[in-house]
Amino acid sequence: MKFFWIWNGKKMKQVSIIIIAAFFTAGVLFVERNELMVFTTPEGPQAFYKGSGDDNKISLTFNISWGEERAVPILDILQEKEIPATFFVSAAWAERYPELIERIVEDGHEIGNHGYRYENYTSWDDDKIKKDIRNSDQILQELTNENLSLLRPPNGQFDKRVLSIADSLDYSIIHWSVNGKDYENPGVDVIVDNIVSSTNSGDVLLLHASDSAKQTHEALPLIIEKLTHDGYSFVTVSELMSGADTQTEQIN
Repeated sequence: MKFFWIWNGKKMKQVSIIIIAAFFTAGVLFVERNELMVFTTPEGPQAFYKGSGDDNKISLTFNISWGEERAVPILDILQEKEIPATFFVSAAWAERYPELIERIVEDGHEIGNHGYRYENYTSWDDDKIKKDIRNSDQILQELTNENLSLLRPPNGQFDKRVLSIADSLDYSIIHWSVNGKDYENPGVDVIVDNIVSSTNSGDVLLLHASDSAKQTHEALPLIIEKLTHDGYSFVTVSELMSGADTQTEQIN
């Protein structure tokens, strides 16, 4: 499936429909370390980072590339609260912790590709990017027995070239619209506020389940409680994409 930059508008009738922009679209993306990337794509594949509509559905996503101590309590919380999530996992991490991959799948969560080597794709040549995505894809498919279609490049960095390569490999790049900045370990209250104060219907929320994010498991129950109280319901990224109201919009 091919997906494009999502804002507001016409309802997608079928998941196989390809939404193509009728006018130039400029994407402004802030990656995890606050590096600004700007690119313009008159047509062709673009990154999904937000659904839209008035149904108050949102997606909780986690990046994992290192360690096992933080992932387990996060999975325990999601299981207790019966919240589905999408985990973007490094294949190198998945090789080390296949039992956690098995649990993620058994708990009903979605798995996305987060590359193999945790290095920025934008600094690589085309063949190296393709090799990394394919290698990660093969490993994750063997561990999950699932065909993956969602890709979040390492550090969230991508440009038009990376978008085109991912598209050629039948992957849709997934960014985010709300960043918890939990990787900074700013304090539980700050992480909760980063998410809750910025969330609207259709948002893709970014958190981390790597060991470097030491406060996420403490903030997560509060985030779920507050957003549920505000009337939001959690779905996987694929569910958000398939039910999204979509329209492209130029961003200056």
